[in-house]
Amino acid sequence: RFVECGARHSTPMAIILKSRREIEMMRAAGRLAHAILQKMRAAARPGATTGEIDDMVRDELARAGALSGSRNYPTYKEGEGFPGYSCISVNEEVVHGIPGSRKLKDGDVVTLDLALTLEGYASDTATTVAIGQVSPPLQKLLNVTRQALELALETMKPAFTPDGGKQFKKWSDVARTMQHFVERQGFNVVREFVGHGIGRSMHEDPKVPNFVTPEQLRGDFKLKPGMTLAVEPMVVMGRREVVMLDDGWTMVSEDRTAAAHFEHTVAITETGIDILTDGSPSAH
Repeated sequence: RFVECGARHSTPMAIILKSRREIEMMRAAGRLAHAILQKMRAAARPGATTGEIDDMVRDELARAGALSGSRNYPTYKEGEGFPGYSCISVNEEVVHGIPGSRKLKDGDVVTLDLALTLEGYASDTATTVAIGQVSPPLQKLLNVTRQALELALETMKPAFTPDGGKQFKKWSDVARTMQHFVERQGFNVVREFVGHGIGRSMHEDPKVPNFVTPEQLRGDFKLKPGMTLAVEPMVVMGRREVVMLDDGWTMVSEDRTAAAHFEHTVAITETGIDILTDGSPSAH
């Protein structure tokens, strides 16, 4: 989120590995994000406005003593930057949709994207949901995007060598798997935005793309225990190009076809991955 891809890695990446204690702090933030996201899902129904959902997010964050990762981004000065407590993007809106007076209606798809900080540690998660009954192509878009994330998480697990050792993959192996899966289903991966490292800051190194290009390969990295990443495939039904609306935030597909976006914050462990935003109380 909020990370433009395609930036050249002109300086070495400063990937911050987390301790077990730090990962548990991030899990607490992730549990809260998961709980609020479930309430957002329940509130996303025909007739509800995106602003009403965001108001609920504001109240839930205040009740928990957490801070929005979106509100006033990037300066975090009141009245500057992004105006919402969450990003809510409808249909052709890919990411950074501003909550407001737009009413959800039967047949829409809506992405609910929530970033927060709790006791100094960040979490980032997103899901795209159907409002009422949606067309089979739209339902396939949601299924494929969710499956792309699931496939990424499975691919991130280390391989075991014949001598009992572990071989951790490069991120490009994961990105290539997502991209090929999505494209085989007839959809496209958005390339203007990528996932990111996460921890005490909402956005840390490394950049975590959902596709592979020669430029992205120059910033490739090997997965290591202690890494914490926000993995977030964004998929569109039509062409992959996106444009920004006049509000200066909302990104829409250039051809105005629908988009979907799923995201988890995860930690790399010695044995695989630990999803920190699935609501689990402990490692699994």
